[in-house]
Amino acid sequence: MLNQRYAAIDQGTTGTRVVVFSEDGKHFSPAAIAHKQLTPNPGWVEHDPMEILRNIRNCLSHCGVVDAIGLAHQGESIVAWDAQSGLPLCNAIIWQDQRTEGTIKKLRADGVEEFVRARSGLPLDTYFSASKMGWIMRNVAGAQELHRRGTLRLGTMDAFFMFHLCGVHATDFNSASRTSLFNIHTLQWDEELCRIFGVPIEALPEVRHNTSHFGDVRYEGNSTPLTACIVDQFAGTYGHGCLEPGQMKITFGTGAFLQSITGSDVPDAAGSGLLPTLCWKLPGEKPLYGLDGGVYNAASAVNWAGKIGMFTELEEFSDFPDEPAIARGLAFVPALSGLGCPHWDRSAAGLWAGLSLETERKDMLQSILEGIAVRSAEVINAMDKVRPIGDTISVDGGLSSNEYFKQFLATLIQKTIVSPSNREITAQGVALLARKGLGNTHPLKVRNQHSVTEPKNKDFKPYFEKYQDIISRSRNLRNDE
Repeated sequence: MLNQRYAAIDQGTTGTRVVVFSEDGKHFSPAAIAHKQLTPNPGWVEHDPMEILRNIRNCLSHCGVVDAIGLAHQGESIVAWDAQSGLPLCNAIIWQDQRTEGTIKKLRADGVEEFVRARSGLPLDTYFSASKMGWIMRNVAGAQELHRRGTLRLGTMDAFFMFHLCGVHATDFNSASRTSLFNIHTLQWDEELCRIFGVPIEALPEVRHNTSHFGDVRYEGNSTPLTACIVDQFAGTYGHGCLEPGQMKITFGTGAFLQSITGSDVPDAAGSGLLPTLCWKLPGEKPLYGLDGGVYNAASAVNWAGKIGMFTELEEFSDFPDEPAIARGLAFVPALSGLGCPHWDRSAAGLWAGLSLETERKDMLQSILEGIAVRSAEVINAMDKVRPIGDTISVDGGLSSNEYFKQFLATLIQKTIVSPSNREITAQGVALLARKGLGNTHPLKVRNQHSVTEPKNKDFKPYFEKYQDIISRSRNLRNDE
């Protein structure tokens, strides 16, 4: 066990990286590779799964000898492939993809949403995997024929990667729970959910504990066990050390991803717009549940502002006046992809309110940060009502380095914001799980420092309430076509 090393694969929406952790608390990232973002039609978002598989192998080739591998992946994105050839039937359909919006509307009109929510914990939304898999069964040539032959394989992207890396058709409890096909009460694929979405249950992978021996990965002459698999956001939750009820984290990436821990029972989130979720299940332990909420646009809203020429350097998102933009009547709703949790409304569109002849570019940049913070606060407040949140919230991702953003959010929610200096929190979480999968349970001394942002003694409730009216005005603005 002396100075064992663990390779954490962090396979995200824009790229793949690997981080190697060792027992002495050190870590380094020997490789990171971006992949192409494919948008063949409006609202469609795809990746080439074979390209990403090559990138994973490439990243591993830079690690040297390690004792275990863990895989964190981009969650709800899916692949369909032929078990005989190993080749995908089409590009991976990514969590951002909205091609199944018509299917979701029809299912909602059919009155099945509450049934789906009761069994899976998830609302009807294109975000999740089930409607994407159903779309493949209806639209991709060869899918039905492979199903008849018994060689069709469907799964979130981790299942495709493990099929090639380890020779198994498997996934984990957390990943399965993000599909809308998995019953979070019985902890099994649900036949009725599969029927609703038109997904053949026999094509889905075996579900295993998040720390399991999924198989051995061969690279550079080495054979290394893959001992952990989990969705990237929940790897981050584990990496932040959120293990007890009331603890929560936020990752500010493309969107804002919020998870809080509730305990070993499924939380009753009825009417809250939150998603009861299975965070992970480890061998010999009860499943750990939590609440999940996603804001569609965070860094993507900032990037959009750069794309249209509002700034050239991220440093321009600083040196704002202490007075919030909303105090001057200016508000931005970052609903550029619709409103996620707790509204789940794809009809909403981005909106600026309160523009005047006095509004300057700097004011608009300030309001973008405030809008992302307000949308996050909506989710936090909803979580706090279902199960109380502690006084401290851990954050990571690009916006966690913006002091104005953190201060505005801390004051808005009146909680302390803690952000680790270690930027590899997702990788750290999956490395800790991979280590646990080897049977190592003593604490790992990870070298990490934190910055702490305390809330100011100011009442921002009137600003939050004003935003609620403005957010409501962003709804039903998007063209259905």
